[in-house]
Amino acid sequence: MSQDQAEAISESSDNEVIGQSTNEFLTFRLGGEEYGMDILKVQELRGYEAITQIANAPEFIKGVVNLRGIIVPIVDMRIKFQLGDVTYDQFTVVIILNVVGRVMGVVVDGVSDVLSLTQDQMRPTPEFGSVIDTEYIMGLGTVDERMLILVDIEKLMGSTDMGLIDQVVS
Repeated sequence: MSQDQAEAISESSDNEVIGQSTNEFLTFRLGGEEYGMDILKVQELRGYEAITQIANAPEFIKGVVNLRGIIVPIVDMRIKFQLGDVTYDQFTVVIILNVVGRVMGVVVDGVSDVLSLTQDQMRPTPEFGSVIDTEYIMGLGTVDERMLILVDIEKLMGSTDMGLIDQVVS
């Protein structure tokens, strides 16, 4: 292969990568699985600290925190996804989100990193019929040997069973 051919191949492959849209996801752990959510919905990351419990709240809503004068509801994703016993340690993180103009937090076992996924690295959600509710799963992401469950956090937080965002009536 000549130098000119090698440069032409290099340029065309660079253009293909640039032409593909990439999505950035904050990756986090719940139990033994790794999940991802749209980084643009994340406002900040905080360590787990004391949360004020609210009477009669669903079990997955741990309570609220005061974040610089804003009262923020906190959802424990492990309880919401029914992933077994919840233990809070030095790795437990609260991800503060800004979803549909509302600030809320989600408790996760730990945050890994931010990954950029191309369309080629994202797969549609597998069909499970009515056995598993996949309504809040955007798809699956693959990076090397890692498999990420991509969560549509806006759809999850806006669901009627969460009750955190007022439903828009058209």
